[in-house]
Amino acid sequence: MASTPPQIFAPQRRAAIHRRMATLQQAPDAARYLHADIAEDTVERLGFLRHQPGRVLVLGDAGGTLASALGPTGAELVAPPPAFSLEQPWPIGGFDLIVAALALDTTNDLPGALVHARMALAPGGLLLATLLGAGSLPALRAIMLAADADRPSPRLHPQIDVRAGAQLLQRAGLADPVADSRSLTVRFSSLPRLVGDLREQGLSSALVRGGPPLTRAAHRRALGAFTERAEADGKVTERFELLTLSGWLRG
Repeated sequence: MASTPPQIFAPQRRAAIHRRMATLQQAPDAARYLHADIAEDTVERLGFLRHQPGRVLVLGDAGGTLASALGPTGAELVAPPPAFSLEQPWPIGGFDLIVAALALDTTNDLPGALVHARMALAPGGLLLATLLGAGSLPALRAIMLAADADRPSPRLHPQIDVRAGAQLLQRAGLADPVADSRSLTVRFSSLPRLVGDLREQGLSSALVRGGPPLTRAAHRRALGAFTERAEADGKVTERFELLTLSGWLRG
């Protein structure tokens, strides 16, 4: 009997995060830079690979950034159906391209989700899945450790690196698997703005056993740690590692 994957993420929290993201993305000034980078990278990869998809499944695109970028290709863009679960066999398929933009980060069974994605591809179809990879958010991680002091709590999601990503693609049975990572740095003038950007882009904690809310004292320590990391202009530089997994279903 196959073992059940550990339940690291809470599906209810994940759903609530996605609903909130969809609402927040309606604001014209909502943070979209991660999805904008993924959209630009997707278009560049398709051009380099000379892949012209006819039918595309777009996952994680609450703000429509990917849809806008892929619109000029003339492809049929498909959104996932209601109550769609990445970790169950997908009820849709036949896609020439599946783009997952930060949509697989909180799946408890990532290998299974990649297998379901492969099975939803048409022959000759391509999967492009981007996740927040290992090494992301070092500043926030240090700030939260300072806030928790001598009782550190789990507050950030576990992340995978390039090597693990390549192994996952191979396990999923995708052809010509490639895993690569790129860095995106963003500067923040305040800790609330950093946290707000994460919330607007659907990156709040969905951990089953996350840390408790910060006490007032812990919040003061967090603000102090942010100030200590600030550069001469008062801003803190944060790093996002965008890990992209790609593979084909050969016909």
